[in-house]
Amino acid sequence: MSELYIGLMSGTSVDGIDAALVDFSGEKLKLIAFDYQPFTDELKSKIRHISCANQLLLLSDYGALDCKLGHLFANSVNNLLKKSGLPASEIIAVGSHGQTVYHQPNTRFPFSLQIGDPNVIAEKTGISTVADFRRRDMAASGQGAPLAPAFHQAVFANSGKNVTVVNIGGIANITVLSADNIIAFDTGTGNTLMDYWIKKNRNEDYDKNGDWANTGKLIPQLLAQFKQADYFAAPPPKSTGKEYFSVEWLENHLAKLAEYSAEDVQATLCYLTAETIKEAIANYAPATEQVLVCGGGAHNAYLMALLESPHYAISSTEDYGVHPDHVEAIAFAWLARQTINHLAGNLIQVTGATTPVILGGVYSV
Repeated sequence: MSELYIGLMSGTSVDGIDAALVDFSGEKLKLIAFDYQPFTDELKSKIRHISCANQLLLLSDYGALDCKLGHLFANSVNNLLKKSGLPASEIIAVGSHGQTVYHQPNTRFPFSLQIGDPNVIAEKTGISTVADFRRRDMAASGQGAPLAPAFHQAVFANSGKNVTVVNIGGIANITVLSADNIIAFDTGTGNTLMDYWIKKNRNEDYDKNGDWANTGKLIPQLLAQFKQADYFAAPPPKSTGKEYFSVEWLENHLAKLAEYSAEDVQATLCYLTAETIKEAIANYAPATEQVLVCGGGAHNAYLMALLESPHYAISSTEDYGVHPDHVEAIAFAWLARQTINHLAGNLIQVTGATTPVILGGVYSV
């Protein structure tokens, strides 16, 4: 008998919605269908505007965007059902990550804010929806992130090797899966600053294959400036976002340089992502034998080359049965399943929470 869940993910790269329909009834999960719905340029602009640190905004704009994204997430679910030929009645629940607009775990009153109204998703799909996954972990004194490592552990930890999963979305994170321990944390910027820089200079949404970065040269002085950020030296558990590694953060560093070429900055940003990931592995997972890469960064050939090391083999998660573009959406289907079954979804050694907790709110139909 099938055990079907849908996972929805829109990450910090703000490119669109990933939707995965997954059957968890077997010994191994089975992806039934996948759908990707890109955001329009206008919608990307609105999300980025509302996500800027210290941004003044109208509550009417915030509420309207929250509702609109709820409708778009619901459309993704319905498109997925059409692809699969399955009725909504056969789906146990939808797990919606939502669109993060602010993540602030290190203040007196920490919070993480995702929009994409789950009331709308539940109403327009007819499927119970689990959402707002991060704040319960934060209420238990955790970082609220990363959350995918519990799923990584469930899916990738049985290879018999010391495996480190590297997810490179807007922000990069690692999950260290050794025989006796699991460590996971955000390593720093992933694609977000590279995406911003190529959009500013070439009006392209992303650097396909890292081809533009590959035309540039490393600026050692700039890389050294970047790596002085306090975040890189902080021990885990830790998480970060575009609030820290912001456009302003990048532009402030560039203002310290007498001159530079745009392609050299792109190359240096690519080096920053690769080196901070490799240093995190060296410092916290020196026994790593296999690195599995997922997220958009897995398609950046230049970045993947920079990640290579004589100390471990490197490949995409597809070699272990899960396409790199599907991992996070499947993870939130899995997290929804945890919640529906009254099981904890966080790993306290990862987020720093004081106790395992059931994540998210359930919007039932």
